[in-house]
Amino acid sequence: MTGNLFELLKVSSKSKARRGKLRTAHGDIETPIFMPVGTLASVKGLSVRDLRELEAQIVLANTYHLYLRPGTPLIAKAGGVQKFMGWNGPVLTDSGGFQVWSLKDFRHITEDGVEFQSLLDGSHHKFTPESVMKAQREIGADIIMAFDECTPYPSTVEEASQSLDYTLAWTKRAMDWLRDNPPVHDYPQYFFGIVQGGMHKELRKKSIDALKELSPDGYAMGGLSVGEPVETMYEIADFCTDSLPMDHARYVMGVGTPWNLLSLISRGVDMFDCILPAKNAQDGLVYTSRGVLRYKNATFADDSRPLDPECDCHCCRNYSRSYLRHLFKVKEPLGWTLSTIHNLHFYLHLMQQARNHIESDDFEDWAAEMIPRLQQDAG
Repeated sequence: MTGNLFELLKVSSKSKARRGKLRTAHGDIETPIFMPVGTLASVKGLSVRDLRELEAQIVLANTYHLYLRPGTPLIAKAGGVQKFMGWNGPVLTDSGGFQVWSLKDFRHITEDGVEFQSLLDGSHHKFTPESVMKAQREIGADIIMAFDECTPYPSTVEEASQSLDYTLAWTKRAMDWLRDNPPVHDYPQYFFGIVQGGMHKELRKKSIDALKELSPDGYAMGGLSVGEPVETMYEIADFCTDSLPMDHARYVMGVGTPWNLLSLISRGVDMFDCILPAKNAQDGLVYTSRGVLRYKNATFADDSRPLDPECDCHCCRNYSRSYLRHLFKVKEPLGWTLSTIHNLHFYLHLMQQARNHIESDDFEDWAAEMIPRLQQDAG
């Protein structure tokens, strides 16, 4: 639609791993990239200063949640989400399609859109492709997503086909609305279509072919990591990237573990987001260069080592496993903040390493060594 968002810089000679660059009004984004999740215009427990020190390149926010609180007109009045949250880097907004779909007994899906009841106060609302685009215009994110109908797992071909028909019709309506309604703020917004179709390859191909005709600025793969076996997720993503345009960014939504990311990078995926770094940190689990560490375990009560001796994040430079465990046991929020800082640093540094190894054309050998190490128990 808008054009000139993504530049492909290099493709591995041994896999589909890619290096690229996204150019937005709020800064360039080097890919492959992981996007910290800031659902409510805040990455849980972290300040914008923390994000800058982590060298985060882009933050993800959620249209559904911001529509309900504080309301997208208020964000527009503040000058857009960047000014509202004090973040001067790029932002991507998910459309809220998954959140509305997950309401189950509190929503009703029709060809026109989705009627739903807020779990906050019981109020009733309706999302249409047009209203969701209007909300994302008001939020002012650099990258905005299509309003889609998330296909559940498992689903029959018939169920997935009906779901896909909704998504494709809504995507066209969204793009028509965007063409007729310029950005609210004084910078361009880029639109990503979402590939759906469940685990049915013929429907995924139909989705991709239809989206290509609409020519969005980028492509996301939705309906993955929704309960299917991990090898199925890899297979479907691999199938999709074979058909997606080479000169556009590819984004798998809501994924995943560090080893998931490396496995999907080798299959040609550029962008990721997931709540795991923050959620697992709050549950006492962190990712390290030596595997998964559950720092809340009693064995670390007198352990003076950092979470990861090879990590140079603020947490690992200054605090011990013993101290982090103490904070966890007494439910001190500082512990959640510090361990989230570590996990996000780990993810972002892993993406930097991936970019470097794609540049040097040895990504596959490095990833093959890293994946089993990342999955092991570090305790």
